[in-house]
Amino acid sequence: MFSEPRSGRLAAWGNALLAGLVSPDDAVVAIVGEDAVHRMEGLPGESGQVGLSLGLGRLRSLGAAGLRVALPAPGHPLGLSGPPEFNARALEAEEAVVCHGAALGLVPEVYEAGPAGDVHVEVVWHCLPVREAPPADVPSLGEAERELAEALREATEVLSRLDVAGSGPVAEAAIDAYRARAERGRELLAPGYPPRAVRVLELAQRVGLLVSLAHENGHGGAVSSAEMRARAQALRPVERTARRAQVAAYNAYVEERERGMR
Repeated sequence: MFSEPRSGRLAAWGNALLAGLVSPDDAVVAIVGEDAVHRMEGLPGESGQVGLSLGLGRLRSLGAAGLRVALPAPGHPLGLSGPPEFNARALEAEEAVVCHGAALGLVPEVYEAGPAGDVHVEVVWHCLPVREAPPADVPSLGEAERELAEALREATEVLSRLDVAGSGPVAEAAIDAYRARAERGRELLAPGYPPRAVRVLELAQRVGLLVSLAHENGHGGAVSSAEMRARAQALRPVERTARRAQVAAYNAYVEERERGMR
């Protein structure tokens, strides 16, 4: 099922912390979310793993003035700038955070720990060198919003044609959960983000949810392998657009900061 990327929470609330808009404790609670604990490893000047609060403070001392998100997929290095070693780790994780102002990036490694019936999730953010260059294929908020409007129409048409949108209680529950989250729009992004970024992220998540439903809720009306391939082909550009828009929304804080300094 579609879910918010951990890199998005780290970048959004990390930006708010770096800007002095939230306390370290509030930022850590928001970043960790439903996970048990997050740590950072490989930070220059630190010999082992450190907690998020100390880690974000260390990044600030190393020159980080903001955090960007990367959501790469095979053949689409969205938000990445190299080097190849970092890109490969980020592609394996399907997400990463790249520092603005410091040539460092963070890639999450997710672990499940605990006995059966009491499993919890722990995340280690590995700090690695990155190339200081413009991120790949990230649109502006305006471009993302225009692309999303068309992508939403396309996704709805595909789902309707394949009879996926009304595919039973699982789909209905997912849509209800999305709507409940959307009503808490203030939580989509941390303080300091422009309202347009919140609007773009909300729409991107809605499109992402529709694509996720199409992939996860049976075959719908696609009963042959050819029709299943056609569905995947039709949804691929829609999913790509949603990912691009998410990155544009999460990165809006840094982009606005850069424009203000010109």
